[in-house]
Amino acid sequence: MSMKQQIQGIIDRFHAKMEKDPELKKEVMPIEKVINVDLGEGEQYSFKIKDAEVYYFESGLLDEADLTLTSTPEVFSQLIDGSLRPMRAYVMKKVKIKGKIDDLMFLKKLF
Repeated sequence: MSMKQQIQGIIDRFHAKMEKDPELKKEVMPIEKVINVDLGEGEQYSFKIKDAEVYYFESGLLDEADLTLTSTPEVFSQLIDGSLRPMRAYVMKKVKIKGKIDDLMFLKKLF
């Protein structure tokens, strides 16, 4: 499975979570964020969240990102499948974050 497909899977789970939990959806509704995922080796993605929905997901990075996650495809796959915990990856410097820690913690809760 390609990295783009894996990220699309995360987005699909996010949408399902919003549909299943009206209270969470209400909490997320006012949030508007732009997120970049830079995996190097030509694998860069961005997505936008607004009104409790990911309404934009494309290859490439956006200049106006609120949060940029930088890592490798291997590490990101481990984060997705749960074999590597996000905080451990951050402490081990396998993941770099540019942005507010509050944004990161909130997104962790959503995905």
